Amino acid sequence: MKFGIDKIGFYIPKYYIDMRELATMRGIDPDKFTYGLGQDEMSVPPLTQDMISLATNAAYNTISEQDLNDIDLVILATETGSDFSKSGSTSIVSLLGINPKSRCIEIKQACYSATAALQFAKNHLQSNDDKKVLIIASDISRYGLDTSGEATQGAGAVAMLITKDPSLLVLSDKSSYFSEDVWDFWRPNYSDTAIVDGHYSNEQYQRFFNQTFEDYKEKYDRQNSDFDAFLFHIPYTKLGRKTLINYINPSKEIINTFNQSTLFNRKVGNIYTGSLYLSLISLLYNADLDANARIGLYSYGSGAVGEFFSMKLVEGYQDALDPNLPHQFDTREKLTIKDYESMFTAELVSDGSHMILPDDNETFQLKEIKGHRRYYQKN
Repeated sequence: MKFGIDKIGFYIPKYYIDMRELATMRGIDPDKFTYGLGQDEMSVPPLTQDMISLATNAAYNTISEQDLNDIDLVILATETGSDFSKSGSTSIVSLLGINPKSRCIEIKQACYSATAALQFAKNHLQSNDDKKVLIIASDISRYGLDTSGEATQGAGAVAMLITKDPSLLVLSDKSSYFSEDVWDFWRPNYSDTAIVDGHYSNEQYQRFFNQTFEDYKEKYDRQNSDFDAFLFHIPYTKLGRKTLINYINPSKEIINTFNQSTLFNRKVGNIYTGSLYLSLISLLYNADLDANARIGLYSYGSGAVGEFFSMKLVEGYQDALDPNLPHQFDTREKLTIKDYESMFTAELVSDGSHMILPDDNETFQLKEIKGHRRYYQKN
């Protein structure tokens, strides 16, 4: 029996900044951001959009009323959770009206955890093939203003419905994974911004790719030419492109396909757990691949875990794509750098006091903080 992605969607905040304008404000050559990093725009979340509301909006735009009844496992993959105990997925189930006879968990391993969720989902469906699994990768990437990592921030969420006999992509049983205790990127529980050793992290990212990809080919007798496209975790698009060129020796067709797979990432920035899967969405909407095309995917989470695996496109997959999904980019509002800085430094109360947030006209939003509890609203 085949399992994989039946539906996929994303949600991004309605605000963004232009990376060339950010570079100019910081006294940096704009080409360092647009060519050196491969980033054109960055999504910016207001206080009313946190990890849970981003995730709920992504799922709401992706699943149907029937799906709400059929889902019995909800996995939230994030590294920017708002609670050390309560899973954000329990809030999502209630907000969306998902069948309460469901398992709800939140998992963490830097940017890798959505890939772990895919594997968990496949194993779950092998014993419950009449059910569906909802995976949501939701994150807000923060390094701080005027820091070395500022240009690789972003915010957004990707939702995936995993089923048997999927309409989009079949997940292969074959994968190769590798883990090691690496301090390239981390965020202590007392900090709301990450700590990163940028050059070291880039080295580990590429080392883990080489380890997992070579192991994959050896275990399953595969060659580079067996793949029609390669996708990467994208903290910034230039890192994926550099890894592709250094380790794959790609054809012009593979390079062109990779470029198409990063068009959305260039406009959103780094969304941690969702970055690889935003690249997958960009590929589905912008590339012209045939049914049964084999896609190789590299997932990396600092700390560190890497995995290489593959999927195959289903016959007629184009018909399962929502043509309105990319229009989110058309309705965003560009911020000035000054307004972005004000939005970035705004804070929620953390002392148990009462805070009411303004309506933001998004479907779901964070509305109120009271007694150390977050209250959400459907507009």
